Amino acid sequence: MRFAKKILFITAGSICLALGFIGMFVPVLPTTPLVLLAAFLFSRSSERLSSWIATTPIYRAYVEPFKQSGGISLPRKMRILAISYSVMGLSAFLVQKPVVWVVLAAVAVFLAVLMLAVIPTISKDKELDHGDGLEIDAVARVRGRD
Repeated sequence: MRFAKKILFITAGSICLALGFIGMFVPVLPTTPLVLLAAFLFSRSSERLSSWIATTPIYRAYVEPFKQSGGISLPRKMRILAISYSVMGLSAFLVQKPVVWVVLAAVAVFLAVLMLAVIPTISKDKELDHGDGLEIDAVARVRGRD
């Protein structure tokens, strides 16, 4: 049973990390929570993967500022939701299929719960720079520190 749990956590962590990476380019996917979840899953399954993820530029660009500041400011949360919902609305308009609408609605609810109830809200002055919404730029700045 322990081996199956380890494989499950590694697989889920890898999927979360891949989705987090994609989220750097697609506003619908929240990068920081997905990379946080991947780090958690790796810490529960593989010491090697846990150590590795902490050295990656995506982790240092998204998770370290979040961990240091302890949350996300309300204006940033609102901007994340506005951009995500705009992209989801456009997708729903362009793809006229009820199945897609259901999936988008589920993602919208998940994102709202994540932003408004799960991730702590901090004051704007306590928030560390997450790249001002330019996710690729955030990773590039971290790589520049290496």
